[in-house]
Amino acid sequence: MKKFIDTLSNIWKIEELRNRILITLGLLLVYRFGCQIVLPGIDTTQLGALADSTDQGIFGLLNAFTGGAFANASIFALGIMPYISASIVVQLMGIAIPYLQKLQKEGESGRKTINQITRWLTIAICIVQAPAYLYGLEAFGVRDTAFLLGKGLDFMVPAVIILVTGCVFAMWLGEKITDKGIGNGISLLIMIGIIATMPQSFVQEFISRTTDNNGGLMFILIEVILWFLVILACVLLVMATRQIPVQYARRTASGGYEKNVMGSRQYIPLKLNASGVMPIIFAQAIMFVPGLIGSTFDDTAFGQWMQVEFSNIFGWAYNILFAVLIIIFTYFYTAITVPTNKMADDLKRSGGFIPGIRPGKETGDFLDKIMSLITLPGSVFLALLAILPAVVVSLLNVQAGWALFYGGTSLLIMVGVAIDTVQQVNSYLLNRHYDGLMKSGKNRKVA
Repeated sequence: MKKFIDTLSNIWKIEELRNRILITLGLLLVYRFGCQIVLPGIDTTQLGALADSTDQGIFGLLNAFTGGAFANASIFALGIMPYISASIVVQLMGIAIPYLQKLQKEGESGRKTINQITRWLTIAICIVQAPAYLYGLEAFGVRDTAFLLGKGLDFMVPAVIILVTGCVFAMWLGEKITDKGIGNGISLLIMIGIIATMPQSFVQEFISRTTDNNGGLMFILIEVILWFLVILACVLLVMATRQIPVQYARRTASGGYEKNVMGSRQYIPLKLNASGVMPIIFAQAIMFVPGLIGSTFDDTAFGQWMQVEFSNIFGWAYNILFAVLIIIFTYFYTAITVPTNKMADDLKRSGGFIPGIRPGKETGDFLDKIMSLITLPGSVFLALLAILPAVVVSLLNVQAGWALFYGGTSLLIMVGVAIDTVQQVNSYLLNRHYDGLMKSGKNRKVA
Protein backbone atom coordinates (compact mmCIF):
# COMPACT_ATOMS: atom_id res chain seq x y z
CA MET A 1 0.00 0.00 0.00
CA LYS A 2 2.88 2.35 0.83
CA LYS A 3 4.41 1.76 -2.60
CA PHE A 4 1.11 2.61 -4.27
CA ILE A 5 0.84 5.84 -2.23
CA ASP A 6 4.42 6.71 -3.22
CA THR A 7 3.51 6.22 -6.87
CA LEU A 8 0.52 8.56 -6.52
CA SER A 9 2.85 11.08 -4.86
CA ASN A 10 5.21 10.80 -7.83
CA ILE A 11 2.31 11.44 -10.21
CA TRP A 12 1.43 14.62 -8.30
CA LYS A 13 5.04 15.83 -8.41
CA ILE A 14 5.08 16.00 -12.21
CA GLU A 15 3.46 19.36 -12.96
CA GLU A 16 2.51 18.61 -16.57
CA LEU A 17 0.94 15.27 -15.65
CA ARG A 18 -0.87 16.82 -12.68
CA ASN A 19 -2.32 19.59 -14.85
CA ARG A 20 -3.44 17.11 -17.51
CA ILE A 21 -5.20 14.96 -14.93
CA LEU A 22 -6.96 17.98 -13.39
CA ILE A 23 -8.05 19.23 -16.84
CA THR A 24 -9.38 15.76 -17.69
CA LEU A 25 -11.34 15.51 -14.44
CA GLY A 26 -12.74 19.03 -14.92
CA LEU A 27 -13.94 18.37 -18.47
CA LEU A 28 -15.46 15.02 -17.45
CA LEU A 29 -17.30 16.83 -14.64
CA VAL A 30 -18.70 19.30 -17.19
CA TYR A 31 -19.94 16.41 -19.32
CA ARG A 32 -21.60 14.67 -16.36
CA PHE A 33 -23.25 17.96 -15.34
CA GLY A 34 -24.64 18.39 -18.85
CA CYS A 35 -26.12 14.88 -18.75
CA GLN A 36 -28.44 16.05 -15.96
CA ILE A 37 -29.79 19.14 -17.78
CA VAL A 38 -33.18 18.31 -19.30
CA LEU A 39 -34.25 19.78 -22.64
CA PRO A 40 -36.25 23.01 -22.23
CA GLY A 41 -39.99 22.46 -22.65
CA ILE A 42 -40.10 18.94 -21.15
CA ASP A 43 -41.68 18.22 -17.76
CA THR A 44 -39.09 16.27 -15.77
CA THR A 45 -41.75 14.80 -13.44
CA GLN A 46 -43.23 12.81 -16.34
CA LEU A 47 -40.04 11.08 -17.48
CA GLY A 48 -40.46 8.04 -15.23
CA ALA A 49 -41.87 5.96 -18.10
CA LEU A 50 -38.84 6.83 -20.24
CA ALA A 51 -36.47 5.63 -17.50
CA ASP A 52 -38.45 2.38 -17.14
CA SER A 53 -38.49 1.76 -20.92
CA THR A 54 -34.72 2.23 -21.20
CA ASP A 55 -33.92 0.17 -18.13
CA GLN A 56 -32.98 -2.89 -20.21
CA GLY A 57 -32.72 -4.15 -23.75
CA ILE A 58 -30.85 -2.43 -26.56
CA PHE A 59 -32.01 1.00 -25.39
CA GLY A 60 -30.72 0.22 -21.92
CA LEU A 61 -27.30 -0.31 -23.47
CA LEU A 62 -27.59 2.99 -25.35
CA ASN A 63 -28.64 4.72 -22.13
CA ALA A 64 -25.57 3.27 -20.40
CA PHE A 65 -23.29 4.66 -23.13
CA THR A 66 -24.76 8.15 -22.63
CA GLY A 67 -24.44 7.96 -18.85
CA GLY A 68 -28.22 8.13 -18.32
CA ALA A 69 -28.63 11.21 -20.55
CA PHE A 70 -30.85 9.25 -22.96
CA ALA A 71 -33.37 8.44 -20.20
CA ASN A 72 -33.15 11.97 -18.76
CA ALA A 73 -34.10 13.60 -22.10
CA SER A 74 -30.92 15.59 -21.53
CA ILE A 75 -29.19 18.06 -23.81
CA PHE A 76 -26.57 15.28 -24.19
CA ALA A 77 -29.24 12.63 -24.93
CA LEU A 78 -27.53 11.67 -28.22
CA GLY A 79 -24.25 11.28 -26.36
CA ILE A 80 -21.07 10.84 -28.34
CA MET A 81 -22.45 7.92 -30.39
CA PRO A 82 -23.14 9.99 -33.58
CA TYR A 83 -19.43 10.85 -33.64
CA ILE A 84 -18.53 7.17 -33.21
CA SER A 85 -20.90 6.27 -36.06
CA ALA A 86 -19.38 8.98 -38.28
CA SER A 87 -15.86 7.74 -37.49
CA ILE A 88 -16.81 4.19 -38.44
CA VAL A 89 -18.41 5.34 -41.70
CA VAL A 90 -15.38 7.44 -42.67
CA GLN A 91 -13.04 4.57 -41.81
CA LEU A 92 -15.00 2.12 -43.95
CA MET A 93 -15.29 4.64 -46.80
CA GLY A 94 -11.51 4.96 -46.71
CA ILE A 95 -11.30 1.44 -48.15
CA ALA A 96 -13.23 2.28 -51.31
CA ILE A 97 -12.81 6.04 -51.90
CA PRO A 98 -9.43 7.03 -53.41
CA TYR A 99 -9.65 10.59 -52.04
CA LEU A 100 -9.79 9.33 -48.46
CA GLN A 101 -7.02 6.83 -49.16
CA LYS A 102 -4.87 9.71 -50.38
CA LEU A 103 -5.64 11.73 -47.24
CA GLN A 104 -4.61 8.79 -45.05
CA LYS A 105 -1.16 8.86 -46.65
CA GLU A 106 -0.63 12.60 -46.23
CA GLY A 107 0.28 12.46 -42.56
CA GLU A 108 -0.86 15.18 -40.15
CA SER A 109 -2.51 17.41 -42.79
CA GLY A 110 -4.50 14.47 -44.13
CA ARG A 111 -5.55 13.47 -40.63
CA LYS A 112 -6.86 16.98 -39.95
CA THR A 113 -8.93 16.90 -43.15
CA ILE A 114 -10.34 13.47 -42.26
CA ASN A 115 -11.23 14.76 -38.77
CA GLN A 116 -13.04 17.71 -40.33
CA ILE A 117 -15.01 15.38 -42.62
CA THR A 118 -15.89 13.26 -39.58
CA ARG A 119 -17.15 16.33 -37.71
CA TRP A 120 -19.43 17.42 -40.55
CA LEU A 121 -20.75 13.88 -40.93
CA THR A 122 -21.42 13.83 -37.18
CA ILE A 123 -23.60 16.94 -37.51
CA ALA A 124 -25.48 15.35 -40.42
CA ILE A 125 -26.16 12.19 -38.38
CA CYS A 126 -27.30 14.30 -35.42
CA ILE A 127 -29.76 16.23 -37.60
CA VAL A 128 -31.37 12.88 -38.49
CA GLN A 129 -31.23 11.31 -35.03
CA ALA A 130 -32.42 14.33 -33.01
CA PRO A 131 -35.98 14.53 -34.49
CA ALA A 132 -36.19 10.72 -34.38
CA TYR A 133 -35.35 10.79 -30.68
CA LEU A 134 -37.88 13.52 -29.90
CA TYR A 135 -40.72 11.89 -31.83
CA GLY A 136 -39.76 8.50 -30.40
CA LEU A 137 -40.21 9.63 -26.80
CA GLU A 138 -43.91 8.85 -27.08
CA ALA A 139 -43.07 5.24 -27.97
CA PHE A 140 -41.12 5.02 -24.70
CA GLY A 141 -44.22 5.97 -22.73
CA VAL A 142 -43.72 9.73 -22.41
CA ARG A 143 -47.15 11.35 -22.57
CA ASP A 144 -47.98 14.38 -24.68
CA THR A 145 -48.55 16.35 -21.48
CA ALA A 146 -44.82 16.09 -20.77
CA PHE A 147 -44.22 18.45 -23.71
CA LEU A 148 -45.09 21.77 -22.13
CA LEU A 149 -44.95 23.61 -25.46
CA GLY A 150 -46.47 20.80 -27.51
CA LYS A 151 -44.72 19.17 -30.46
CA GLY A 152 -44.93 22.09 -32.84
CA LEU A 153 -42.08 23.80 -34.61
CA ASP A 154 -41.65 26.24 -31.71
CA PHE A 155 -40.47 23.26 -29.62
CA MET A 156 -38.99 20.88 -32.20
CA VAL A 157 -36.65 23.32 -33.94
CA PRO A 158 -34.97 24.65 -30.75
CA ALA A 159 -34.86 21.11 -29.28
CA VAL A 160 -33.16 19.70 -32.39
CA ILE A 161 -30.64 22.56 -32.37
CA ILE A 162 -29.90 21.94 -28.68
CA LEU A 163 -29.44 18.18 -29.20
CA VAL A 164 -27.12 18.70 -32.16
CA THR A 165 -25.17 21.36 -30.24
CA GLY A 166 -24.97 19.04 -27.23
CA CYS A 167 -23.42 16.28 -29.32
CA VAL A 168 -20.98 18.70 -30.96
CA PHE A 169 -20.03 20.09 -27.54
CA ALA A 170 -19.46 16.56 -26.21
CA MET A 171 -17.28 15.89 -29.27
CA TRP A 172 -15.32 19.08 -28.49
CA LEU A 173 -14.88 17.98 -24.88
CA GLY A 174 -13.49 14.65 -26.05
CA GLU A 175 -11.02 16.31 -28.40
CA LYS A 176 -9.89 18.74 -25.68
CA ILE A 177 -9.33 15.84 -23.28
CA THR A 178 -7.18 14.20 -25.94
CA ASP A 179 -5.18 17.37 -26.64
CA LYS A 180 -4.95 18.97 -23.19
CA GLY A 181 -5.79 16.08 -20.89
CA ILE A 182 -4.72 12.46 -20.76
CA GLY A 183 -5.80 9.53 -22.87
CA ASN A 184 -8.39 9.14 -25.58
CA GLY A 185 -11.06 11.74 -24.77
CA ILE A 186 -13.91 10.16 -26.72
CA SER A 187 -13.33 6.79 -25.07
CA LEU A 188 -13.13 8.43 -21.64
CA LEU A 189 -16.51 10.12 -22.17
CA ILE A 190 -18.08 6.76 -23.04
CA MET A 191 -16.39 5.06 -20.09
CA ILE A 192 -17.45 7.72 -17.58
CA GLY A 193 -21.02 7.38 -18.84
CA ILE A 194 -20.92 3.61 -18.37
CA ILE A 195 -19.41 3.90 -14.90
CA ALA A 196 -22.09 6.44 -13.90
CA THR A 197 -24.80 3.77 -14.20
CA MET A 198 -22.81 1.10 -12.33
CA PRO A 199 -23.62 2.10 -8.70
CA GLN A 200 -27.37 2.19 -9.35
CA SER A 201 -27.24 -1.18 -11.12
CA PHE A 202 -25.30 -2.77 -8.27
CA VAL A 203 -27.67 -1.34 -5.65
CA GLN A 204 -30.65 -2.77 -7.53
CA GLU A 205 -28.95 -6.16 -7.65
CA PHE A 206 -28.07 -5.95 -3.94
CA ILE A 207 -31.65 -5.09 -2.97
CA SER A 208 -33.00 -7.90 -5.15
CA ARG A 209 -30.73 -10.48 -3.53
CA THR A 210 -31.19 -9.37 0.07
CA THR A 211 -34.88 -8.44 0.25
CA ASP A 212 -36.46 -11.10 -1.98
CA ASN A 213 -34.71 -14.06 -0.30
CA ASN A 214 -32.87 -14.61 -3.58
CA GLY A 215 -29.46 -15.76 -2.42
CA GLY A 216 -28.51 -13.09 0.10
CA LEU A 217 -25.06 -11.69 0.75
CA MET A 218 -23.31 -14.94 -0.14
CA PHE A 219 -24.65 -14.78 -3.69
CA ILE A 220 -23.59 -11.12 -3.93
CA LEU A 221 -20.05 -12.19 -2.95
CA ILE A 222 -20.08 -14.92 -5.62
CA GLU A 223 -21.24 -12.40 -8.23
CA VAL A 224 -18.48 -9.93 -7.31
CA ILE A 225 -15.80 -12.66 -7.50
CA LEU A 226 -17.16 -13.78 -10.87
CA TRP A 227 -17.16 -10.15 -12.06
CA PHE A 228 -13.47 -9.75 -11.17
CA LEU A 229 -12.68 -12.99 -13.02
CA VAL A 230 -14.47 -11.64 -16.11
CA ILE A 231 -12.47 -8.40 -15.83
CA LEU A 232 -9.28 -10.47 -15.71
CA ALA A 233 -10.40 -12.32 -18.86
CA CYS A 234 -11.05 -8.97 -20.59
CA VAL A 235 -7.58 -7.73 -19.62
CA LEU A 236 -6.03 -10.89 -21.07
CA LEU A 237 -8.00 -10.43 -24.30
CA VAL A 238 -6.98 -6.77 -24.64
CA MET A 239 -3.30 -7.34 -23.80
CA ALA A 240 -2.67 -10.69 -25.51
CA THR A 241 -0.24 -10.54 -28.45
CA ARG A 242 1.61 -12.96 -30.67
CA GLN A 243 5.22 -11.83 -31.01
CA ILE A 244 6.76 -12.45 -34.42
CA PRO A 245 10.59 -12.38 -34.18
CA VAL A 246 12.32 -9.96 -36.54
CA GLN A 247 16.05 -9.79 -37.33
CA TYR A 248 17.76 -6.64 -38.62
CA ALA A 249 21.00 -6.63 -40.59
CA ARG A 250 23.45 -3.99 -39.41
CA ARG A 251 26.05 -2.66 -41.84
CA THR A 252 29.43 -1.56 -40.46
CA ALA A 253 32.58 -0.25 -42.16
CA SER A 254 35.77 -2.23 -41.56
CA GLY A 255 39.12 -2.00 -43.33
CA GLY A 256 37.82 0.03 -46.26
CA TYR A 257 34.89 -2.28 -47.07
CA GLU A 258 31.46 -2.96 -45.61
CA LYS A 259 30.19 -6.20 -44.24
CA ASN A 260 26.85 -7.31 -42.82
CA VAL A 261 26.58 -8.37 -39.21
CA MET A 262 23.42 -9.43 -37.42
CA GLY A 263 21.68 -6.74 -35.41
CA SER A 264 19.51 -7.11 -32.32
CA ARG A 265 16.42 -9.28 -32.44
CA GLN A 266 13.10 -7.47 -32.17
CA TYR A 267 9.44 -8.47 -32.43
CA ILE A 268 6.30 -7.54 -34.32
CA PRO A 269 3.42 -7.69 -31.80
CA LEU A 270 0.23 -8.99 -33.44
CA LYS A 271 -2.75 -8.51 -31.11
CA LEU A 272 -5.07 -11.42 -30.45
CA ASN A 273 -7.99 -9.00 -30.67
CA ALA A 274 -6.82 -6.36 -33.13
CA SER A 275 -10.37 -5.11 -33.80
CA GLY A 276 -11.22 -4.12 -30.21
CA VAL A 277 -14.96 -3.63 -29.59
CA MET A 278 -15.78 -2.67 -33.19
CA PRO A 279 -17.14 -6.15 -34.14
CA ILE A 280 -19.60 -5.93 -31.24
CA ILE A 281 -20.73 -2.46 -32.35
CA PHE A 282 -21.17 -3.63 -35.95
CA ALA A 283 -23.06 -6.74 -34.83
CA GLN A 284 -25.37 -4.72 -32.59
CA ALA A 285 -26.23 -2.45 -35.52
CA ILE A 286 -27.14 -5.49 -37.64
CA MET A 287 -29.24 -7.04 -34.84
CA PHE A 288 -32.00 -4.52 -35.62
CA VAL A 289 -32.57 -6.25 -38.96
CA PRO A 290 -34.27 -9.49 -37.71
CA GLY A 291 -36.85 -7.43 -35.83
CA LEU A 292 -37.55 -5.35 -38.93
CA ILE A 293 -37.95 -8.51 -40.99
CA GLY A 294 -40.34 -9.87 -38.39
CA SER A 295 -42.42 -6.69 -38.54
CA THR A 296 -43.04 -7.31 -42.26
CA PHE A 297 -44.63 -10.66 -41.33
CA ASP A 298 -46.50 -9.20 -38.37
CA ASP A 299 -49.67 -11.27 -38.88
CA THR A 300 -47.88 -14.62 -38.99
CA ALA A 301 -46.44 -16.80 -36.24
CA PHE A 302 -43.00 -16.45 -37.81
CA GLY A 303 -43.21 -12.67 -37.69
CA GLN A 304 -44.30 -12.68 -34.06
CA TRP A 305 -41.48 -15.09 -33.16
CA MET A 306 -38.88 -12.94 -34.93
CA GLN A 307 -40.02 -9.78 -33.16
CA VAL A 308 -40.14 -11.38 -29.71
CA GLU A 309 -36.90 -13.38 -29.90
CA PHE A 310 -34.73 -10.72 -31.52
CA SER A 311 -35.93 -7.81 -29.39
CA ASN A 312 -34.71 -9.52 -26.19
CA ILE A 313 -30.95 -8.99 -25.86
CA PHE A 314 -30.86 -11.71 -23.20
CA GLY A 315 -32.64 -14.32 -25.36
CA TRP A 316 -30.83 -17.37 -26.75
CA ALA A 317 -31.79 -16.81 -30.40
CA TYR A 318 -30.58 -13.21 -30.23
CA ASN A 319 -27.26 -14.15 -28.66
CA ILE A 320 -26.48 -17.10 -30.95
CA LEU A 321 -26.87 -14.87 -34.01
CA PHE A 322 -25.05 -12.09 -32.16
CA ALA A 323 -22.04 -14.35 -31.48
CA VAL A 324 -21.87 -15.54 -35.10
CA LEU A 325 -21.95 -11.95 -36.40
CA ILE A 326 -19.20 -10.93 -33.96
CA ILE A 327 -16.91 -13.69 -35.25
CA ILE A 328 -17.60 -12.68 -38.87
CA PHE A 329 -17.08 -8.96 -38.23
CA THR A 330 -13.88 -9.65 -36.25
CA TYR A 331 -12.33 -11.22 -39.35
CA PHE A 332 -13.70 -8.43 -41.54
CA TYR A 333 -12.50 -5.55 -39.37
CA THR A 334 -9.11 -7.15 -38.71
CA ALA A 335 -8.59 -7.60 -42.46
CA ILE A 336 -9.19 -3.89 -43.17
CA THR A 337 -7.29 -2.47 -40.19
CA VAL A 338 -4.18 -4.68 -40.06
CA PRO A 339 -2.23 -3.99 -43.30
CA THR A 340 0.04 -7.04 -43.38
CA ASN A 341 1.35 -6.20 -46.87
CA LYS A 342 2.30 -2.69 -45.76
CA MET A 343 3.96 -4.11 -42.66
CA ALA A 344 6.00 -6.44 -44.87
CA ASP A 345 7.04 -3.59 -47.19
CA ASP A 346 8.05 -1.35 -44.26
CA LEU A 347 10.03 -4.21 -42.77
CA LYS A 348 11.84 -4.80 -46.07
CA ARG A 349 12.71 -1.11 -46.50
CA SER A 350 14.15 -0.94 -42.98
CA GLY A 351 16.40 -3.94 -43.62
CA GLY A 352 14.48 -6.34 -41.40
CA PHE A 353 13.27 -9.86 -42.04
CA ILE A 354 11.52 -12.70 -40.27
CA PRO A 355 13.95 -15.61 -39.81
CA GLY A 356 13.22 -18.32 -42.37
CA ILE A 357 10.85 -16.11 -44.41
CA ARG A 358 11.85 -14.17 -47.52
CA PRO A 359 11.26 -10.41 -47.40
CA GLY A 360 8.42 -8.95 -49.45
CA LYS A 361 5.38 -10.91 -50.56
CA GLU A 362 6.23 -14.08 -48.62
CA THR A 363 6.54 -12.05 -45.43
CA GLY A 364 3.14 -10.43 -46.10
CA ASP A 365 1.56 -13.84 -46.71
CA PHE A 366 3.15 -15.20 -43.55
CA LEU A 367 1.86 -12.30 -41.41
CA ASP A 368 -1.59 -12.64 -42.98
CA LYS A 369 -1.63 -16.36 -42.17
CA ILE A 370 -0.60 -15.73 -38.55
CA MET A 371 -3.29 -13.05 -38.19
CA SER A 372 -5.93 -15.44 -39.53
CA LEU A 373 -4.86 -18.15 -37.10
CA ILE A 374 -4.86 -15.93 -33.99
CA THR A 375 -8.03 -14.10 -35.00
CA LEU A 376 -10.09 -17.30 -34.65
CA PRO A 377 -9.55 -17.80 -30.90
CA GLY A 378 -9.66 -14.03 -30.42
CA SER A 379 -13.03 -13.73 -32.18
CA VAL A 380 -14.49 -16.71 -30.28
CA PHE A 381 -13.26 -15.28 -26.97
CA LEU A 382 -14.74 -11.88 -27.87
CA ALA A 383 -18.08 -13.49 -28.80
CA LEU A 384 -18.20 -15.39 -25.50
CA LEU A 385 -17.56 -12.19 -23.55
CA ALA A 386 -20.24 -10.40 -25.56
CA ILE A 387 -22.96 -12.96 -24.76
CA LEU A 388 -21.88 -13.46 -21.14
CA PRO A 389 -24.51 -10.99 -19.82
CA ALA A 390 -27.24 -13.22 -21.27
CA VAL A 391 -25.62 -16.27 -19.67
CA VAL A 392 -25.55 -14.75 -16.17
CA VAL A 393 -29.15 -13.55 -16.53
CA SER A 394 -30.33 -17.02 -17.55
CA LEU A 395 -28.25 -19.12 -15.16
CA LEU A 396 -27.78 -16.84 -12.14
CA ASN A 397 -30.93 -14.69 -12.45
CA VAL A 398 -28.87 -11.49 -12.28
CA GLN A 399 -30.66 -8.16 -12.73
CA ALA A 400 -30.49 -6.91 -16.34
CA GLY A 401 -28.73 -3.63 -15.51
CA TRP A 402 -25.98 -5.30 -13.48
CA ALA A 403 -25.62 -8.13 -16.03
CA LEU A 404 -24.47 -5.66 -18.69
CA PHE A 405 -21.24 -5.18 -16.70
CA TYR A 406 -20.38 -8.88 -16.97
CA GLY A 407 -19.18 -8.55 -20.54
CA GLY A 408 -20.08 -7.08 -23.88
CA THR A 409 -19.22 -3.61 -25.07
CA SER A 410 -19.53 -1.94 -21.67
CA LEU A 411 -16.90 -3.98 -19.86
CA LEU A 412 -14.52 -4.16 -22.82
CA ILE A 413 -14.62 -0.37 -23.22
CA MET A 414 -14.01 0.14 -19.49
CA VAL A 415 -11.07 -2.28 -19.44
CA GLY A 416 -9.56 -1.01 -22.70
CA VAL A 417 -9.76 2.66 -21.69
CA ALA A 418 -8.43 1.93 -18.20
CA ILE A 419 -5.41 0.09 -19.63
CA ASP A 420 -4.78 2.88 -22.15
CA THR A 421 -4.97 5.55 -19.41
CA VAL A 422 -2.59 3.62 -17.15
CA GLN A 423 -0.13 3.31 -20.04
CA GLN A 424 -0.36 7.07 -20.66
CA VAL A 425 0.40 7.83 -17.01
CA ASN A 426 3.14 5.19 -17.08
CA SER A 427 4.90 6.91 -19.97
CA TYR A 428 4.99 10.22 -18.08
CA LEU A 429 6.41 8.54 -14.98
CA LEU A 430 9.08 6.67 -16.92
CA ASN A 431 10.08 9.81 -18.84
CA ARG A 432 10.61 11.59 -15.51
CA HIS A 433 12.70 8.66 -14.21
CA TYR A 434 10.03 7.26 -11.91
CA ASP A 435 8.78 3.69 -11.92
CA GLY A 436 5.39 3.21 -13.50
CA LEU A 437 2.07 2.42 -11.88
CA MET A 438 2.81 -1.28 -11.99
CA LYS A 439 6.32 -0.83 -10.56
CA SER A 440 7.65 -0.39 -7.06
CA GLY A 441 6.88 3.31 -6.93
CA LYS A 442 10.43 4.34 -5.97
CA ASN A 443 12.50 6.92 -7.77
CA ARG A 444 14.73 5.37 -10.40
CA LYS A 445 18.45 5.99 -10.18
CA VAL A 446 19.91 7.79 -13.17
CA ALA A 447 23.59 7.42 -13.93
